[in-house]
Amino acid sequence: MRYAGRVIDLLFRAQRLPGVTWEALREPATTTVASAAIGGARADRVGYAFAIGYAAALEALVGDGHAALCATEDGGNHPRAIQTRLEGGRVTGRKKWATLADRATHLLVVATEGNDAAGQPRLRVVRVHRDAPGVTLEATASSFVPEIAHARLTLDAAAGEVLPGDGYADYLKPFRTIEDIHVHAALTGYLIGAARMRGFPHAIVERLAAVACALVTLGAADPKSPATHVALAGTLATSAAILTDLEAVWAATPDDEWARWQRDRVILQVAGKARDQRLVRAWQALEPLG
Repeated sequence: MRYAGRVIDLLFRAQRLPGVTWEALREPATTTVASAAIGGARADRVGYAFAIGYAAALEALVGDGHAALCATEDGGNHPRAIQTRLEGGRVTGRKKWATLADRATHLLVVATEGNDAAGQPRLRVVRVHRDAPGVTLEATASSFVPEIAHARLTLDAAAGEVLPGDGYADYLKPFRTIEDIHVHAALTGYLIGAARMRGFPHAIVERLAAVACALVTLGAADPKSPATHVALAGTLATSAAILTDLEAVWAATPDDEWARWQRDRVILQVAGKARDQRLVRAWQALEPLG
């Protein structure tokens, strides 16, 4: 908690830098989640804050904040939806949606080696250089957070480094939790910066600071633990309640940034169904005491 308090102090000292791209806003810190929160506080838009949090999450996962996780295919990102194949150290297939792939040095491609003895997909993660032969990126975009670039990815026998461990249990599944913690830390930092710049009521900033403190603490927790998922769900529910009060104040004095926020806030609902399912499973795993 002492370290979390130090991060909160840095959040309140962070200077907003309007118009500065997210790469320049990234803030080195002792932990990746602290870096996300402080970088978010310096951003003037949701898209930049999200990108900072996403890059920090990948740094936490694989030690590389300049990578892009490439999992989602036409059927989604469930293990059984992964059709991209790994054969002889080379990957072949298509990815429908790869966030920040155009800015990445390496692509972390989730691929299948077939099924195991129980008939379950055997997934691996392959680190492929973005400019490797056989890699084709096609830019795409969404209707919100336009500052975040996405891409469709085609791989034709592209060579790469197969990372150790199970692609689902050690990478894809924990990343969902790691990403939630880091991205929401960055977005909370962003909202603290927006609220302080506009002189919003202290009570709103105090509650945001408490959420930031909780997220920084959760950054050190086991992303596979059901208890972590329960605590994270409670933290995000608290944040959602704060937003109701913050938006009521902000709407009374709208500006350009308010308009961007209205356009981009939908990003908070992305993967909401997956979070709900994760919480249900977490409570099922936590048997009642006594």
